[in-house]
Amino acid sequence: MNSWTVQSFLGVRTYGLFFSKYASAATTEHPGSTELKLLEEATISVCRSLVENNPRTGNLGALIKVFLSRTKELKLSAECQNHIFIWQTHNALFIICCLLKVFICEMSEEELQLHFTYEEKSPGSYSSDSEDLLEELLCCLMQLITDIPLLDITYEISVEAVSTMVVFLSCQLFHKEVLRQSISHKYLMRGRCLPYTSKLVKTLLYNFIRQEKPPPPGTHVLPQQSDGGGLLYGLASGVATGLWTVFTLGGVGSKVAAASELSSPLANQSLLLLLVLANLTDAADAPNPYRQAIMSFKNTQDSSPFPSSIPHAFQINFNSLYMALCEQQTSDQATLLLYTLLHQNSNIRTYMLARTDMENLVLPILEILYHVEERNSHHVYMALIILLILTEDDGFNRSIHEVMLKNITWYSERVLTEISLGSLLILVVIRTIQYNMTRTRDKYLHTNCLAALANMSAQFRSLHQYAAQRIVSLFSLLSKKHNKVLEQATQSLRGSLSSNDVPLPDYAQDLNVIEEVIRMMLEIINSCLTNSLHHNPNLVYALLYKRDLFEQFRTHPSFQDIMQNIDLVITFFSSRLLQAGAELSVERVLEIIKQGVVALPKDRLKKFPELKFKYVEEEQPEEFFIPYVWSLVYNSAVGVYWNPQDIQLFTMDSD
Repeated sequence: MNSWTVQSFLGVRTYGLFFSKYASAATTEHPGSTELKLLEEATISVCRSLVENNPRTGNLGALIKVFLSRTKELKLSAECQNHIFIWQTHNALFIICCLLKVFICEMSEEELQLHFTYEEKSPGSYSSDSEDLLEELLCCLMQLITDIPLLDITYEISVEAVSTMVVFLSCQLFHKEVLRQSISHKYLMRGRCLPYTSKLVKTLLYNFIRQEKPPPPGTHVLPQQSDGGGLLYGLASGVATGLWTVFTLGGVGSKVAAASELSSPLANQSLLLLLVLANLTDAADAPNPYRQAIMSFKNTQDSSPFPSSIPHAFQINFNSLYMALCEQQTSDQATLLLYTLLHQNSNIRTYMLARTDMENLVLPILEILYHVEERNSHHVYMALIILLILTEDDGFNRSIHEVMLKNITWYSERVLTEISLGSLLILVVIRTIQYNMTRTRDKYLHTNCLAALANMSAQFRSLHQYAAQRIVSLFSLLSKKHNKVLEQATQSLRGSLSSNDVPLPDYAQDLNVIEEVIRMMLEIINSCLTNSLHHNPNLVYALLYKRDLFEQFRTHPSFQDIMQNIDLVITFFSSRLLQAGAELSVERVLEIIKQGVVALPKDRLKKFPELKFKYVEEEQPEEFFIPYVWSLVYNSAVGVYWNPQDIQLFTMDSD
């Protein structure tokens, strides 16, 4: 296929080949994944035919070479508003992306590389000394993403360039195990692509930050001609409009996508590529450079020099990034990015913890947890771990009780006209624990919720009366569950004495888990009482109101030590209320509590080690994160369809 043939193919025949069936299906009832599936079905046989014949024809190499030659003039074409040139270059890239997807899905990496090292001088043969077009293509895509100005006429080709890189990395989708040696390691972690690392990461982050909306469908591809134009203009304009409908819709299998995800295909696609790159496993002889870049970038306001030991360093506007993260937390991928930055980049973590408007970040995270039943488990885990990381900082734990909020509309259990961010956080975390106790029963979820509360407990300040009530109510729920399991264990034991054939349920294990959670709750209450009793009269009130709950645990061997302080506080304030007389109003009780706090001898409270929990990733975190990231790509990538029957990395309900 010579250059002239390719030009013609890109100009007219492309659309006859790829879009004739698709165009008639563009108005089907279920847009997005349906059209992408139809497009795939309409083109798969053509793609496979090209793949099969490529060793003889070299068509793929010819197409890539035309694309590579054209990209050298893209920047100038964008400045000159050369619509046709950019449109044809986009066509070439779109076809390359479609073909690459088929190649990666249906052949080994060794075979794939052979197709990209075709040597024109000796038709029908391959040579290891041949030019490596795959590396050239990847370098070209990186240049295109980072260097081409984002205009109406270049928006579509920018999205396509990011999508093609995602497709190149998608070999992971077709393997059950996490790939530790792959074609992506070969090209992206060394050689000609490596110098683009920091510039690519920075550009992808800025694409996410800017959330640029696509231009109106059809109007950006080719200008309207006064004479109506010829066949080429009419066909191209009509098909591009139909295709752009696909670009602005979610991928196959996705849940109803949030409006924010659909408003900027480039931002969404860039974020997905960034997460895939960040979660590549280290190469055998080198760490992942994209993760290194994410771990070390600094604020544009930071004028200190980068240490020479830090590779791939760059600077970015932290304020813009913070605002974008606050606004985009409805999507799993934005929450995962926030987790990645907080966990891995100490510059970002320090900056965020110093913000005086942390409620803008924390409230969206709390809303994710509040709607736990509507979220997938991974999204909930990420939100919880973000809270856990934040609560490791004492300054954060103090400041959230100073931020007052009014009318939290999404909190429906009770009207909260005014509440501190700290009290709201406690309410939402306790609600998550209660939901987990009755539904999912996930010990991992319990552990993270309780760890966050424990980290905060010494800094509890002016707890809202409802938050104090919920702390005690959760303890009440745990007590009832404890007593129920004990009763069941006793009955089973009696039954087993008369029938040796019936195996006993493992009540000991259930009891052990419940007692661990009860112990943690008692430690959280104790930590608040010993460190900030005078700041929390509402918690003392709630403890006194439900004092009978704690009776059974006073002499329990697992809780005796931690009950000592709680028992002392309850006894001390009960005595003062008794002296004050019967039928006291709530206001009078709180007044007595506030007076009593001053009189309570602090030296009588036993000191315990400070409750502090730190989030640490488990060994081989990639076993969790890589399938998670690719499930997000599978569900959320714009304009890319993978046949679910081909996916090996995860099951279809693992998103």
